[in-house]
Amino acid sequence: MTPTSEDATGVVTEVHRPRGLRWLHWITVACLVAVAALALVRDQVAGRLVRQWLLEGHRHTGLLILLLACLRIGLRLRLGRLPPVVHSPLVRVASTLTHAALYVLLLALPLIGWALSDAEGKPVHLFGWTLPALVADDEDLADQLLAWHQNIAWALLALVLLHIGAALWHHFVKRDGVLRSMWPAGKR
Repeated sequence: MTPTSEDATGVVTEVHRPRGLRWLHWITVACLVAVAALALVRDQVAGRLVRQWLLEGHRHTGLLILLLACLRIGLRLRLGRLPPVVHSPLVRVASTLTHAALYVLLLALPLIGWALSDAEGKPVHLFGWTLPALVADDEDLADQLLAWHQNIAWALLALVLLHIGAALWHHFVKRDGVLRSMWPAGKR
């Protein structure tokens, strides 16, 4: 079943999400899994060189998430308001707020990580380029930014789990095709 939307005249139509938006969504998912795995594995391994390599991978992937989030926001602005799936007003508001919070955290978390590296006196590189410092070298600020980075990561995880739960609810309970409308390729 394909998700439906109601137009201004009350006519129910199928909802299709743009291919680029769907691909950016799933590339972001893959990057989020990678950035979390790199951070978690880094805490479990010995060896300074390996830990540094994992940290650099975490930083690069986090910055890639920042770029993807900017692309997603730009694409959403270019596309304008997507047709909403027919839901109760409460579900529509919850969905809108959750998506907005996800976008904010996808921007905030890498920016805070970037600032954290700067505050620790570690230059941030992306694909060979040294990025400008967002903050000065400051140990106290680094401690505060580390706490923020970790707390925001937990908040992002909570929202991602809520998002996954909603997608599964749509797919298995409502059977309304919302999950299939976001699948990257093939039949929806």
